[in-house]
Parts: sequence; structure tokens; C-alpha cells
Amino acid sequence: MTVLPPLYLPDGSGSADPGPGRPEAIDPDEDRSAATDPGTDRSGVTDSSVDRPAVTDPGADRPGAVNSGPQRPRVTELRLSAFAGHRRAAFTLGPLTLLTGPSGSGKSRVLQAYEALARLGGGAELGEAFPDPAGCVPERARPDAQRRRGFRIGCTADGPEGPVRLDLAVQAEPELRIVGERLTSGRLVLLETALRDPGRATVQAAWHTAGAAPVTRGPLPDDRLGTALLPLRVAGKTEGQRRVLAAAEQMVVALRSVFACDPRPGRMRAPVPSGEGRLLPGCDNLADVLWRTRAECARRHALLASAVAAGCAGRVVDLLAEPLGDGRVRALLDRGDGLRTPLELLGDGELRYVALALVLLTGPGVLDVDPVGEVPAAMQTLTVLADGLDRCMDPAQTRELLRLAARMTERGHVRLVGAVSEARWATEADGVTVVDLSP
Repeated sequence: MTVLPPLYLPDGSGSADPGPGRPEAIDPDEDRSAATDPGTDRSGVTDSSVDRPAVTDPGADRPGAVNSGPQRPRVTELRLSAFAGHRRAAFTLGPLTLLTGPSGSGKSRVLQAYEALARLGGGAELGEAFPDPAGCVPERARPDAQRRRGFRIGCTADGPEGPVRLDLAVQAEPELRIVGERLTSGRLVLLETALRDPGRATVQAAWHTAGAAPVTRGPLPDDRLGTALLPLRVAGKTEGQRRVLAAAEQMVVALRSVFACDPRPGRMRAPVPSGEGRLLPGCDNLADVLWRTRAECARRHALLASAVAAGCAGRVVDLLAEPLGDGRVRALLDRGDGLRTPLELLGDGELRYVALALVLLTGPGVLDVDPVGEVPAAMQTLTVLADGLDRCMDPAQTRELLRLAARMTERGHVRLVGAVSEARWATEADGVTVVDLSP
């Protein structure tokens, strides 16, 4: 097990708090990998300037091991530079990462930021990713003369192109819009946007070309992630343009296949209508999914039954679903000798355990996620975000679920980021990264 505190990035003055009069923005010292210092927009967040060339030294920007890493793109770091209660925090994400800390330490906020970036990577509008943008603004952030406030988040995606960084500045008030975005690889800025005219619903963008002109400039909408739009705007004719497209694709693929899961036992007990068998984030339709998976993959279903037997009380030989004759199905535990227990009789901890085990043992084809259709499944990694991973479970159930997660994540097809109340039980498992948010 690896225990990591969140990395709080120092500002230029050495103070961890910028003070109430300073804008809630990324500190310039944090972003030196871009070889430029961001400018400050009057909205109270920092945006990136596109007036200077988005090219540094082309011979020194590309990491030597750019093609030596794993082929599946995945998010390896999440940065909350100014987001809710987090200031200049960077979180290292391994294949199996547990966020721990007392209530109010910001575990759920970390998962919220990750899910929002995933939505933006999938092409969602800004309002879909941040339904309550004012709640994302740091509490001490003061509005400017135009009453504008905002927040900053970002991430790093590793893969065939090496580490690629994405940093995003969002204005939350008085209207929600992106005011700055930066995509970088090594010391090379591949895409940089900035809000130049507040009266227009666009940002000015500049992306790396490395052709007759070092950069290409053009407008992009201020309510969508520019990185996700690059394949529609970049021709890919020059080596520089192809580099931009490859980095953007790596970031989008790393972000897209995310399943935010928080099983709700109160909705899992009742029989459900038979449908398409795609598991919802609250696992309400667990019985319908079991009806499908048991018929489609006997081997994986046997693994699920074995996992359920290890985490539920009493003898369990199988987990199944049966039709009720009215278009609905219900789930049951087969106890052997003809005895079957409906899932509605199980406790909350057992139901959450069963649902999370099913999530870990299935894939994007069974979960209600939006994978990248144009990229082969073998090149994608499903990331499960689980808030309250240990909620309602006893220590034995939590340990069994962690063992299952460790087995599944070590194969590289699945990654898990979960929030837990405490992680003492994680010391028994290898390959777990624990991020402690305790003050």
C-alpha cells in the first residue's frame, strides 16, 4: 500500500493561502511545465494568453520515453487548483486509489471534479458538467468589479504520447463559461485558449502547427472543452498538427470511459422492468442486469457468484434473476438445496457489496457509460468512481471488495477511485494508493 497526502502546491510567496484579496487561480509556479505563466482574467480565475506563440523549444519538449508507457490512456493525476475547499492540491491516481479523511475533508469534491472533466471530455456542455457552478467556487473567493468568480481544475493523462496535461479555468458567476484552457505535453503548449471579448460566447484559441506558421488561431465555443473539439478543427497535415491530435485523443480517451457509481439499496430491493440490461449509476436495475449477464458470460458470472459468497452472510452458491410474469424481474441468492433468498431481504451493506462487485466484474458494455466508439475497447480503460465505497459495509466485506478490486485493476482494464471513511483495512492489500485528506 502507498499512502500519499495531497500535494499542496506552494505559491510564489511561500504561503499556502493567497489571502482573501487575491484571485482564486492557478499559481504560476505550479504550471512551469507549460513554459509560460498564465495571465489573470478579471473574472477572478486565470486564463491563458494566446498572443504569445504556443511553441517553446521543439527539440526539448518531447519526453524520451514518450512511446514506452502503457498503451491504454489513463488519468494519473487530478489537480484542484481552486475548487470548492481545495487549494493548489494535486492527487496522484494509481490503478486502485482510495481517498480517505473525515467528513468535510473534500473526498466527494475530488470525485465530482473528476466526473465533471469526464463529462466535458465526452462533449457535454459546461452546464451539464457543473449543474451547481457556484458551489464549486472557493468559499473565500471574492468577486471582481463585475461580480465575476470562478474555479480552476485540471488533470494529467498518461499513455502512448507520454504525460499530457489539461488545465481549465471556469467562470461560474455571473454566467458559466470557460475563460481559459491549456493542453500541454512536456514543455510544449499544444492548445491555449483565452476569453478576449466577454460579449461573445467564444474564446480565442491557438493550437500548435509547426508548419509555415507556428500556431493556428481561431474561435472556439466557451461552453465546451476545446480539447474535445480539436479533431473537428485540426487538419492533421503537419507533424505538429498530428501531435496535437494524438495528445487530444489521449486525453479524451482517458477521460471518457468513467462510471460514477453509488449504489442505493432502497431502490435495489424492488423488482424492476426488464430493459436493455445496462447498469445505472445507482444500481437500481441490478436484477435486470443480472438477467442479462448470467446468460451472456457464464465464466464472469461464476466469478461474481464466488465474490458474493465471500461477502454475504450464509451459504451462497449462485446469484440469479427470475421473471415475474408481468414484465418485471427480481434478483435472488441461491442458497443451495432449493432455498432462494430475494435480494430485498438483504441488508444495505450486502446490497452495496453485491452491486459494487458486479461493477468491477463487468465492463462498458454492461454499464451505463459512454465509451469512445471509434477506439478499440482494448485501447480503453474503464474508471469507476465510487463515493462512499465502504458505506454500510462491515470490515470483512470491505476487505473482500478491496481484494476483488485489486485483482481486477492489476489487469489494466479497470481503474477505481473510491472515497472511504477510513483506510486502515487497506494496509492488508498490495497495489493500493491511499490519499489522506485529513487536515
